[in-house]
Amino acid sequence: MSVHDDLSSIQRSLDELARSVTRLEQQVGSGGLEVRRVRTDADHLRESVALLRAATAAPDAPHRPDLVTIPDTPYDGSLWTDSDDEGLGARDRRAP
Repeated sequence: MSVHDDLSSIQRSLDELARSVTRLEQQVGSGGLEVRRVRTDADHLRESVALLRAATAAPDAPHRPDLVTIPDTPYDGSLWTDSDDEGLGARDRRAP
């Protein structure tokens, strides 16, 4: 099976799940915590499959963020004039 076929099969199963949850809500009521959790979980599954479908629809889209080049030149020391040395405390004080 292709990815598209698998996603279509999952979508059909989720549609059937949604119908079953609706029937269950009609039988036992939708106010209970358990039924609300099942409804919420089913909705989350639907959203996750939609995201997966979108991700597989554009396979040429970058899958990782762009890399940022960090220069080897030292940073300007004036950027840290108002900060303490990390882990060492303030310059004008001694550790206890």
